[in-house]
Amino acid sequence: MKPLHGTNLKRFLRDYRRQNPVTVDLALMLHSVTYPVNVGSLFRIADATKVSLMLLAGATPSPPQAPISKVGRDKDRVVPWRHEPDPEAAVLALHEAGYTPIALELTEDAHPYFEVEYPPHVALIVGNEDHGVSKDVLQHCQTTVFVPMYGKGLSLNVHVSAAVVLYQILHQPEFLDSEA
Repeated sequence: MKPLHGTNLKRFLRDYRRQNPVTVDLALMLHSVTYPVNVGSLFRIADATKVSLMLLAGATPSPPQAPISKVGRDKDRVVPWRHEPDPEAAVLALHEAGYTPIALELTEDAHPYFEVEYPPHVALIVGNEDHGVSKDVLQHCQTTVFVPMYGKGLSLNVHVSAAVVLYQILHQPEFLDSEA
């Protein structure tokens, strides 16, 4: 076994994408995610999962900022994004654009992320590193999902949790086009 690099790596990933096209429309809303490093990581994850729109809402810092660009490897230049100062207006705009808002948040009625059937146009809402998604935004979400924790920690970093859930959404059987 030999790791792939350069042109061979690019060809491998290109061929994989051709054989496994993304058939779900993903949006990602960052609700007052305040650390630029997390925002940069989320841009990189958004690119990796082919997010079609990223909304930076509330106190979320916007590019250009060195930590966002560096950690995100300049994916803020390729992922479509916009800033919306009002998080509630942002989630309503996603809904009006045809997305079903789903919050990644621990609530009394939250579901494990792998038990949910996601719609073909889904907006994943992630919240502030300390306070999560606000009640005002949660009231506009169809449901909430969470990543179960089996150790002593209560949560994962916001960008790690978002990556786990976004990849789960992409790989639901109904969104895998094996005949392409």
